[in-house]
This record gives sequence, C-alpha cells and structure tokens, in this order.
Amino acid sequence: MTPTDLLELARGPALWASLAVLVLGSLWRVAAIWRLGAAPDLSEPRSTRLLAGAMRGIFGRMIPRKEIGRSGRLGALNGYLYHVGLAVIVFGYLPHIGFIERLAGLAWPPLPGPVVYFAVGLTFVALFIALMERLADPVRRLLSGFDDYFSWFVVILPCATGMIAINVSYPAGAAPPPLDPLPLAIHLLSAELLFVWLPFGKLAHAFLVLASRGVTGAALERKGAAL
Repeated sequence: MTPTDLLELARGPALWASLAVLVLGSLWRVAAIWRLGAAPDLSEPRSTRLLAGAMRGIFGRMIPRKEIGRSGRLGALNGYLYHVGLAVIVFGYLPHIGFIERLAGLAWPPLPGPVVYFAVGLTFVALFIALMERLADPVRRLLSGFDDYFSWFVVILPCATGMIAINVSYPAGAAPPPLDPLPLAIHLLSAELLFVWLPFGKLAHAFLVLASRGVTGAALERKGAAL
C-alpha cells in the first residue's frame, strides 16, 4: 500500500468507521447507564432545590477544595492545562476547523498558528507531568490499570503525529505547501483510534462528566449534604 492509498483509507473508510463507533458507542454507553436506573429514595427530601444542587455539583467540583494539599491543587491545575490545551488544538487550529466544517457544516475563525503550537507544547508537558505523577504515587500507581495508560496514549498520540505532519518551514504570508501523505495518514489514523476508544474507556468523561456531576449534586442537595 502506497502512502497515498493509506491516506485515502484514513480519509475514507477508516474515518467513517471510527465516527460510527464513536457515535454508536457513546449512545450505547449512555443507554447502559440509563438502564441501571436508581433505587427509589423513600426518605423525606431535605431540599427540593435539585437544579441548584446539580449546578453546584457541576461547577463547585471544578474548584479544588481547600482540604486538598498543595500537590493535589497543582495536579488539578495541571489537569486544567492539558484540557484547555486540547480544546485549543481541536477547536482553534484551521485544518481541524475545516475538518469539522466538512463533517457538520460548522466553522469559526481560527486562532493564530503560534498560539496553537504553544498549546501543543503546553499540552505535551502537562500530559507528561500527569503520567509522572501517576507513576510516582504508589497509591495511584496501584489503582491504575490498562484504561488509564492506554487512554493517556491515545490522547497524546494524535498530538505527536500532528506535529510531525505539519510543515511550518515556509515563508510568512505564503500558502503552506501540500502535506506529506504518509505523516498525514498516520495522524488521521491516530485520531481515529482516539474516536474508537473514547466511548469505552475513562475518556468517556468527555460527554458524561457534566451529567454525572449534576446527578450527584442533585442527590446530595436532596439529602441535605454538602459538597
């Protein structure tokens, strides 16, 4: 298979298959959680402000509690760094916006290239710090399994292959030259691996985190418990 053939595979059948797995797997994950249901709570509610409790559960947990030590607060800050960095990469880079426009018809102005490249570097550093923290902490290392490490791998892999695929060595103001098909194909396939894995591992928190925190916050509000 030539690099051009591999690129056509990545842009065609592999892309649509990975998107189908992403959508159907996400729906399956949500349906499985919905089917679990919840045992009826027969106790008298201490509060009926469930929406307020849900909002408190969603946004209150975004701020590290004062009881958490310095290392915990630094870990939370590092988590924000790579989450924001990934958002900038995915939604701020011109080729990615073009990809989203081709799929969904949505587009917006891109961020300047240097801003995105800085976000990539920041994301790399933050992800490696997160990995080192996991490996250095005996308790966290004991609790970590395949899902934790493979999820880290499939997130950082598209960042690495994307930086290899781009060509920044052209004069300012000039149109970028065509990309080499082999690195571009590898980058697309690495992103498609992420699409396939996302619904089934811990990366599913990308679409479950707000709902799970909201439900928890509403339940605690009903019981009169503090977050």
